[in-house]
Amino acid sequence: MLGYVTVGTNDLERAAKFYDAIAAEMGIGRMMEFDSFIAWGEVDGPAGIAATKPYDGKPASVGNGTMVALQAADSAQVQRLYEVALANGGTDEGEPGPRGEADEQGNVFYAAYFRDPDGNKLNAFVMEKTGVTEMAG
Repeated sequence: MLGYVTVGTNDLERAAKFYDAIAAEMGIGRMMEFDSFIAWGEVDGPAGIAATKPYDGKPASVGNGTMVALQAADSAQVQRLYEVALANGGTDEGEPGPRGEADEQGNVFYAAYFRDPDGNKLNAFVMEKTGVTEMAG
């Protein structure tokens, strides 16, 4: 349903450094670029992310309760994305780890939370099996 998500920035060069590093860890690159806008993703691929200077010329600001979720391949990639974010000007909003209880299929929500240099909140997440095996019977 989603084509891409856009976050505002007051410093496109700084945002580009942050999102270039995040995208590289996820195996993707830039798919569109203009003077005030950069988008990362794959044409006709899953939803991407873009950073832009606001069209109205006013300062960018973050939305309270707004968050972009990045789907990771596994919990190891969640950890790497968190580390990449912090190494590129991001700030911690919640270290990597399981959140909540496993569902009926034994999957647990594993996530890390961080903010980009402009303060936009993101998370990296995966649903993974907890290692619980069913009893033979």
